[in-house]
Amino acid sequence: MMPEENFENEIILKEQGNVAFKNGDWLRALNCYSNALDLLKENNREKSILYKNRAAVYNKLGEFENAIRDCSSSLNIVVDDPKALFRRCYAYEQLGKYEEAYVDGKQCLLSDPANKEIQPILSRLHPIVQEKVKENAQLSNKIESMFKFVFTIEESIDKRITAIKNLLVISKESNSGCVGLLKFGIVSKIKGLLKNDKNSEVRINALRIIGQLCKNNETCTKQVLVDLGVPWFIDALNTENQNEINGVTYIIQEALNSLTGMSNKLDSSPNEEKCIKNSKEIDAILTCLVCSIDRHSINKFARDSIVEILTRNIHFNNVNWAERLIDMKGLQRLLEIAAELIETRYESKMEITEYSHTNVSVCLSRIYDNLTCDKSREKYMEAVDEFLKKMLLDPDIETKVRAVSTLTVLLMGPIDVGNSVISRDGIIEMILAMATTNDKVQQKIACECIIAATSKKSKITPIVKLGTQILKNLYRSGDDDIRIRALVGLCKLGSSGGTDASIRPFSEGSTLKLAEACRRFLIHPNTNPDTKRWAVEGLSYLTLDAEVKEKLIEDQAALEAIMGLAKSEKTSAMYALVSIFVNLCNAYEKQEVIPEMIELAKFSKQHVPEDHELDDADFVNKRIILLSKHGVITVLVQLSKTESLNIKELISRLFNAICILPEVRGEVAKLGGIKALLELAHSGTPKGKRQASQALARIGISINPEVSFKEQRCLESIRPFLSLLHPDCSALENFESMMALCNMASVNERVRKKILDSGGLQLIESYLFEEHLMLRRASVQCFTNLMLSHEVIKVIEGDNDRLKMLFLLCEEEDEDTSLAAAGAVAIAVSNSVQCSKKLMTFNNWEESLKALLAHPNNAMQHRALVIAHSLICADKEIAEKVFATNIMEVLMALSIMDDEKKKDIKEMAEKCLKLAEDLKLIKKAA
Repeated sequence: MMPEENFENEIILKEQGNVAFKNGDWLRALNCYSNALDLLKENNREKSILYKNRAAVYNKLGEFENAIRDCSSSLNIVVDDPKALFRRCYAYEQLGKYEEAYVDGKQCLLSDPANKEIQPILSRLHPIVQEKVKENAQLSNKIESMFKFVFTIEESIDKRITAIKNLLVISKESNSGCVGLLKFGIVSKIKGLLKNDKNSEVRINALRIIGQLCKNNETCTKQVLVDLGVPWFIDALNTENQNEINGVTYIIQEALNSLTGMSNKLDSSPNEEKCIKNSKEIDAILTCLVCSIDRHSINKFARDSIVEILTRNIHFNNVNWAERLIDMKGLQRLLEIAAELIETRYESKMEITEYSHTNVSVCLSRIYDNLTCDKSREKYMEAVDEFLKKMLLDPDIETKVRAVSTLTVLLMGPIDVGNSVISRDGIIEMILAMATTNDKVQQKIACECIIAATSKKSKITPIVKLGTQILKNLYRSGDDDIRIRALVGLCKLGSSGGTDASIRPFSEGSTLKLAEACRRFLIHPNTNPDTKRWAVEGLSYLTLDAEVKEKLIEDQAALEAIMGLAKSEKTSAMYALVSIFVNLCNAYEKQEVIPEMIELAKFSKQHVPEDHELDDADFVNKRIILLSKHGVITVLVQLSKTESLNIKELISRLFNAICILPEVRGEVAKLGGIKALLELAHSGTPKGKRQASQALARIGISINPEVSFKEQRCLESIRPFLSLLHPDCSALENFESMMALCNMASVNERVRKKILDSGGLQLIESYLFEEHLMLRRASVQCFTNLMLSHEVIKVIEGDNDRLKMLFLLCEEEDEDTSLAAAGAVAIAVSNSVQCSKKLMTFNNWEESLKALLAHPNNAMQHRALVIAHSLICADKEIAEKVFATNIMEVLMALSIMDDEKKKDIKEMAEKCLKLAEDLKLIKKAA
C-alpha cells in the first residue's frame, strides 16, 4: 500500500473511531484506533493523537495499565501534551498510584492553565499525596533506625535479628516499603552483609528481604539485578546450607515471575509483552544459569537447584527457553551431568547428588516437550547424537560407561529420544556385555539402563531373551547395590504383562518370590535409604500382580516401612511409592471394556486381557480399608504438595478410589483431604483434575458441606463440580457432581450465587430431560435447591420455558423427581406473582394441578396445596380463575378429611378456602 493510501485510510479509521467513541461503542473505537496506528510507521503528531485517543478508550474499559502505556507513547512524541497528561493522571489515580497521578496533574495544569477538569482532581489528590509524604517520612525514619542495628556488627545479635525481621515486615507491607528500602540502598548493604556475617538467622532474613523486593514488582526486580549483578545469584547458591539455597532459589524465581508475568502456580503462563520488554534481563539470568550448570567450582546442591529453576521456567509460550537452551549448548551441559557417576573419582569430575540424574531427566523431558516444531526436535536429537557418538567412539571403557549413564537418564526423561538411541545396532548388546563384567560400576550402570529400557513393551522382548539370566547372575552378587538393581530389573521384566492375568513372562510364583526379595531389603533395619528406594521401585512394578497385592496388604511390617518412607521421601522414590498405593487400590487408568469388542476379538483369535479374581471389587475394597487404617490418607495429603504433575494425577486417582467407599469419606475430610483435593482439582493434568473433582463430589454427597467444607471451601469446590457436568464425563461423574452441587446449593446464598455466576444453572438444567433417570432426578433436586436464590426466581420470571419444564416434571413417573419438581414450582409461585401469572398461561394447568392435589403421596399433596394457596394469594383475578374450576371441589374434599396422618393437608386446604372466602369468591355454608 502506498504512503498516501495509508494516510487516507488512517484518517478514515480515526474518524470512525471518534464516532464510535461518542456513541459509547468502546470496542469498535479501540479496533479503529489500533488499525489506524498499525498504518502509521513513523512517529508524528497524528500518531500521538491516535495514542491518546486509544488511551481514552482504555480508560473507559478499565484497562488502566494500557492507558498509561499509550499516554506515555503519546508524550514521547509530543512532550507535555495536556490531554495525554490528563488521561494518564486519571489512569494512575484509578490504580492507586497517587504520587504519579499528582505529578501528571500538576504538569497538565502548567501546560493548560485554563483546564477546569484537572483542578478538582488535584484538589482531591493533594491531601492524599501529603499524607503519603508524611507516611514516607515516618517510614524513612523507621528504616534508618533499623539500618543502624542491622548493619552494625558490634550490636548485640538479638537486636540485629529483631531489626532485620522488622525490615522484612516493611518489605512485605506495601510497595512504598520496598521503594523506601531500595532508596536507602538495602540491596548493596545486604550484599556486603552476606560476605561477612555468619549468623544463619540474619542471613536467611536478609535473603527473604531481597525475595520480597522482587515479588510482583518489575521495577524493584530490575534494581535488585543491577545492584547485585546476575553472577551473584550463582555464588550465593554455592553453599551447603539448604535454607540459604532455598532462599536464593526463591529470589531467582520471584525475579523471573516479575519479569515474565508468571506466578508460582503450575499452570501459569508468561506474558508476551513483559517477556519482550524484559528480554535483556531474562536472557541474562538464563545465560548465567546455563553457563553455571557444569561449573566444577559450584557444589552439587547448587547444581541441583539451578537445574530445578531451569525446569520450572521452561515454557513453550513466550519465554522460549527450550529453544534457547539448545542454541546455547545448554543441552550438552545437562548431558554432562547425566554422564557423571557418583561412584567414580577423576580429575575433571563434577559433584552430583543422588537426585541429580532424576532432576536432569525431568529437565531434558521438559525441554523436549516444549519444542514446538520438528526442526527443533531434530536439533535436539542431533545434539544428543553428537554427544553420545563422541563418548562411544572413545576407546576408554569409563567413557562408554558414562555414555550408558547418559542413555539411562534419557530413558527416564524424554523416552522417545532414549528409545531412538537404544534401538540402534549394538547398543543393547553393549549394555548387556557391561552387565557380564566383574566391574561393579559397569554392572550397576548396566542394571540401571536395563531397568529404564523396559518402559516400552516393544523393547522388552530382546532384553528378556538376552538379559534375564544376566540379571539373575548379578542378583547373586555380594554387593547389595548390584543385587538390588538386578532385582528391580527382574521385577520390571516380570511385571511386563501388567494387570493381564493371562500374561506371565516368568514361571508361576516368580513374582511372589521377587516381591519377597524386595520386602527383605525394605524392612531390614541396616538397609541404606538408597537401597530402600530401589526396593520400593521393584514393588511398584510387582504390585500390578493381584497375588502380590494380597500378600503385601496383609504384611504389616512391609506396609509400615512403605508408609515411613513415603512420609520422609521428597523426590526420587515418590513416584514409585505412590504407584504402589495406586496398584493396591486398582486406581490405575482402565480401558473401557465393550462386550461386543471382546467377542469380536475372541472370534478373530486376538488376545483378550483377563482380570485376576483377586482384583474383584470385594478384594479391592478390603485393601482400600486396610490402607486407610495404616495412614495412607495422611501420606497422600503430605505428598500432594509435590510439583510433579504426574504424581499429582496418581494422588488424585488414589483419593478418588478411596472415596468410592462412603465409610472412608469422613476420614478423608477429617485428615485434610478436602484442602488437598481442592488444590489438585485446580492444578495438574486434565485427568488428574477430573479425578480430584470426582473425589470431592463423593465427599460432598456423603457429608454435610457446612461441617466438612466450610464456606470458603464450598465456594472453591463449585468450579471443580461444574467441570464434571461435561459431555465427555461419564454419567456417574455427572450424577455425583449434581448431587454434590445439590447439597452445596442448600448451604447459603453466597454459595448459590457462586454456582450461578459460574454458569451452573445452564449446565444443571441441561439435564432436566436427560434419559437417564438418576441424572434427571439429581438435576431437578439441584434446581429446586437453587430456587432458594432470588436471582433464580428472576431468571424463571423471564421470557423462557423453565417454569413450564418444571411443571411438566411434576407428573414424572419417578416419585422423587416429581416431588422435587413440585417443590421447585411451589417455591417459584410462593415468591413471585409473575411466576403465578405465568403458570396460569400453561395448557392443562387445571388438570395438572388437580392431579397433584389428588396424588396418593402426602408430600405431593402438600406441595400442590402450597401452589394453590400461592396462586390464590397472588392476584384476585387468578384466584377467580382457580375457583371457577373443579379445583374448589377438590379443596373442599381435602378440608373435610378425618385421617390423622393428613392433618397438615387438611389445614392447608382449609387455609386456601378461608382465603377465597376473605376475597368473597365463595361463601361459608350456613
